[in-house]
Amino acid sequence: MAADILRSWRSPRQTMRAMLRDGPREDRALAVLMAACLLVFVAQWPALARAAHLDPSVPLAARIGGALMGWLFIAPLLLYGIAGLVQAALWLAGRRACGTAVRLALFWALLASAPLWLLHGLMRGIVGTGALTAVVGFGVLGAFLLLWGVLMREAMLEAPATSA
Repeated sequence: MAADILRSWRSPRQTMRAMLRDGPREDRALAVLMAACLLVFVAQWPALARAAHLDPSVPLAARIGGALMGWLFIAPLLLYGIAGLVQAALWLAGRRACGTAVRLALFWALLASAPLWLLHGLMRGIVGTGALTAVVGFGVLGAFLLLWGVLMREAMLEAPATSA
């Protein structure tokens, strides 16, 4: 999987094509989503530790528990909702795409950008909030959106439009 993440940055279309070659697989999409959410959750730890050190009124365990709830239980539901809205928008625009491929493109873009999320989390933990951290955060968001766009385009070209 790590090799596929690296390959996603060199040739995202070929990576998406290879994942879709097996046909629509919701189990793969869910596994990718959960791995991505787990890595983004871990990326929050340095910032949470810094915040707990600066403000001990909320212990680190409580902060990590909140992040765990958010990233491993709520974020997957929201991301499935976003993928559903994107598929509905595509349908309204007259474009047909496999629902699983749409979801996989979103989830894989999040997973492939997870190393950047880890870097941003480390910066937030060491440097704190500031201009440099914000610039890196916008870079992470931009990289995620760019990769998602490329993967979505490939998902619409390669995936059969028959499954939900």
